[in-house]
Amino acid sequence: MGRRNAGSSGASTAAVFGEVLRHFREAVGLTQEGLAARIPCDRSHVARVEAGSRVPQDTFAKTCDELLGTGGVLGRLWGRIDWYPEVEHPDWFERRARMDAEAVAVRAYQTQVMPGLLQTSAYATALFGRRLSDAAEVDERVRARLSRQQRFYAAGGPLYVVVLDEGCLRHVVGGTAVMRDQCAHLLAVGRLPNVRVQVAPLSRPYLDRPDTSLSLIELPGGERWVYSESLDRGHFSDDPTVFTRHNATYDVLRADALSAPESAALISDVMEGYESHEQPRPERDHLDQEQPQRRQRRGLHRNSPRIPRRRPRPRQQEP
Repeated sequence: MGRRNAGSSGASTAAVFGEVLRHFREAVGLTQEGLAARIPCDRSHVARVEAGSRVPQDTFAKTCDELLGTGGVLGRLWGRIDWYPEVEHPDWFERRARMDAEAVAVRAYQTQVMPGLLQTSAYATALFGRRLSDAAEVDERVRARLSRQQRFYAAGGPLYVVVLDEGCLRHVVGGTAVMRDQCAHLLAVGRLPNVRVQVAPLSRPYLDRPDTSLSLIELPGGERWVYSESLDRGHFSDDPTVFTRHNATYDVLRADALSAPESAALISDVMEGYESHEQPRPERDHLDQEQPQRRQRRGLHRNSPRIPRRRPRPRQQEP
């Protein structure tokens, strides 16, 4: 969806959805707990949706339409709302999310895991699932992450150039099937006219890689920001000296990394490797045939005559 409700007007759309939901729920005499039991979901989820502090899925809206007999009102309303301003982000990341919504260009370097702007739904789900036990919270975080991608994938989207450390491709998140699809996604997105994906290969240890993932963000009006992350917070700097220094390092890294076509070839090779891990193993009868053959070969080696090898005599030291 596009950003139809930008600015302060967007802040009320989730609350409007919640008010409409509450109206229809109370009209049929259901409590929040009663509606939650029929969906089914946790009562707190219904309460937060009605309060405008939780973004519901489209399936939630459609289910409520059926249970409350609204004639599809909630589903249509859900489709008209730009949920991006409503999605809950960690406090320190909310600022970065706003920048992505306005940026005219983003150039990034990423270590270890795929950048959020390139992650598939399955990859993001597996990543958040490592640290969060609440499935509803994982789903909301994934929705928030994918919502940031929309304007970069749309026609005429802002420039997005990223250099991936090869470790991003090798670090398995969610299993080989997830990684295979993630690599295929990189290849597809890399063909967009405004997106370029390059890889800093492990075979080039001389590359001057930044110590951490970072983004160089250009906003309308000429604002330029350096963004990086530590363990539990984000770091922003609009100091021109800092931006110039990191910009120079980034330009050299891009020049020394694989080109976009070379990177696509490497990504394809890695993807094929993940595909090979998913090939079915040989049938048991093939293994049963192979084992006697191995034993027979070992027997031949045991029964063959042993030929003594000539060992070199130790060299005498010269006087």
